[in-house]
Amino acid sequence: MKSSARKVELASASDLFSTEQERQDAKLERVQQIPLTELYPFPDHPFSVRDDDSMKETVESIKDSGVLQPAIARPREGGGYELVSGHRRKRACELAGLDTMPVIVREMDRDTAIIFMVDSNIQRENISPMEKAKALKMKMEAIRRQAGRPRKEQENNSPNNSANFRSDDEVGAEMGMSGDTVRNIISLTQLIPELQQMVDDKKIAVTPAYQIAALKPEEQALLVETIASEQATPSVSQAQRMKQLSQSGKLNEDTMLDIMTEEKKPEVDKIVFTSDTLRKYFPRSYTPKQMQDTIIKLLDQWLKKRQRQQER
Repeated sequence: MKSSARKVELASASDLFSTEQERQDAKLERVQQIPLTELYPFPDHPFSVRDDDSMKETVESIKDSGVLQPAIARPREGGGYELVSGHRRKRACELAGLDTMPVIVREMDRDTAIIFMVDSNIQRENISPMEKAKALKMKMEAIRRQAGRPRKEQENNSPNNSANFRSDDEVGAEMGMSGDTVRNIISLTQLIPELQQMVDDKKIAVTPAYQIAALKPEEQALLVETIASEQATPSVSQAQRMKQLSQSGKLNEDTMLDIMTEEKKPEVDKIVFTSDTLRKYFPRSYTPKQMQDTIIKLLDQWLKKRQRQQER
């Protein structure tokens, strides 16, 4: 006769002699002091770690008060840990003569880590245009990989799977900018290294650089030579004409030189604020018209205040 008794799983000793609270606490993330030698940089990390004045201030702060905010890292396949955020803090610890730093180790896949890494650094004030471009590109590609190919039953139900959905629009919405702005910034990664350096050095403005990024690599190389020979960089209108000539197959050494040697029109005396510059001062729901009206209203108040002060 078969026994009707059910199999009983015996609890482990740790389960028997630990409380529910202890088991829950074991699942929580905790700060660990990890040797700096076991912390490795995130692969293709787009943000530079500079030994500048800001770094000196961080080093002095760590010497006085220690590392106040733990870094975030994930287990590394080859051993040790891969930093997701905290590259500057690690460098500061090295300069301060420390051997370890506080770290929270978190299990996350590469794409999740990329998104976290970009979000943790993108709002820093001293981000260069190329750092921002490379970081946004990494985040956009990670979001696309995470989205994958939608299942058929999801295609008509999820707005993120609609034909109009683009990951660059999603990245822009999170940062308070348009998808077009994100696409323009990311286009800078198509510049050859020499032009990327000129953008970071502010020898070429970002707006004409968007147009130049559309040129073929050999055309960009020719532009580098022309800039060196003429000691001049293209304006927005010049860059736009180069792009048009490139698209029609008519951009060559002669046409590029004609554009670069022409007498530039004097710049119109105007001040331009991009929506990205102003966005941080307004709620996300504000339209450009609402932002403009608010700015004019505040300027009117400022003008009246000045007039009253002058009348005293």
